[in-house]
Amino acid sequence: MMKGQIHESHPHPGLLSDFILGSQDGLVNVLGILLGLSAATGDTRIIIIAALAALGAESVSMGAVAYTSTLARLRFYQAETQRELHEMREVPDMEREEVRTVFRKWGYEGEELEELVRKIESKPKAMLDFMMAFELNLAPVGPLQPRNSALVVFAATVLGSFIPLVPFLVAGHAIVTAAFASIGLSAAALFGIGWYEATTTVGSLWKSGLRMLVIGLGAGFAGFLIGHFAGTL
Repeated sequence: MMKGQIHESHPHPGLLSDFILGSQDGLVNVLGILLGLSAATGDTRIIIIAALAALGAESVSMGAVAYTSTLARLRFYQAETQRELHEMREVPDMEREEVRTVFRKWGYEGEELEELVRKIESKPKAMLDFMMAFELNLAPVGPLQPRNSALVVFAATVLGSFIPLVPFLVAGHAIVTAAFASIGLSAAALFGIGWYEATTTVGSLWKSGLRMLVIGLGAGFAGFLIGHFAGTL
């Protein structure tokens, strides 16, 4: 696919951002813990237990945050919807003028403008959706979106957290080998997450993949430095 091309796949943008958020957060968090503990201790059992504890706490926490934040967006959208409906009933002249203001920004004037206002006013649902989107700049939030967002973030966080942990589960006491394998596996996964993001939006596949890789490994390296100096002290 060409650079900057808009792709045919159109997943729900909220779920896409939830997946990227959860997978990247889980991977980077556990990678940082693994590298930090690898620099501080030679006990594989402690490293794995700490990583599993972080996996459990992080996945539940991220899922809960996704639920509460999306629920807040839903309630705010519902409140603004009720406010718009009230204004459409009680102050229709003001609402019509707000519709005119939006259309004027798009270049409509005169009779053409008035015809558009009359047409959209004749369809209350269309007028409501129009005002929510173009006056308030709010995207609709479905009633199931908080639950769906929580599930996606939780699952993506668990998946992302397991990726850097796998080498430590299979390498036994070869901690240095496991650490390097974890970095390599995490780098590939981070690049893949960025690549997937670009295939579902726009932009360069390579730039998106490399950006995600650099951000993730940078955070993991910070964990390594903390563990190194903590172990030295």
